[in-house]
Amino acid sequence: MNIGQASATSGVSAKMLRYYESIDLIPRAGRTEAGYRVYSAKDVNTLRFIRRARDLGLSIGRIKLLVGLWQDRERLSADVKRVATEHVAELDSKILELTAMRDTLQVLADACLGDHRPDCPILHDLEGGGRAPTQWAP
Repeated sequence: MNIGQASATSGVSAKMLRYYESIDLIPRAGRTEAGYRVYSAKDVNTLRFIRRARDLGLSIGRIKLLVGLWQDRERLSADVKRVATEHVAELDSKILELTAMRDTLQVLADACLGDHRPDCPILHDLEGGGRAPTQWAP
């Protein structure tokens, strides 16, 4: 199938498909006599695998590793699990960071009267680089 068909079938844009080829995440496509790329069903399955891995937030490096493990019938499931659990740990860390950011912004938003006056604890915090003023004047 051509690049448009492979893209539509896999859910990976043609631009990303070309990028994945350029970084050797997928093998270079065969070419027709006219120079058009040709993809096999195996290529499309690999692209679907990559798409799902990207949807889960995995890095290109981890995806390369997982594609290799997926294609290796002698692999150890422990190796696959290690990649997944490392990613889960990173996601947990990001969740904690995002939760802290949300909580800080919520505290600042709650402290802001949101009225016609110019005083705003949100802007005071941003101005102070995160050093909260000792007191916010309403």
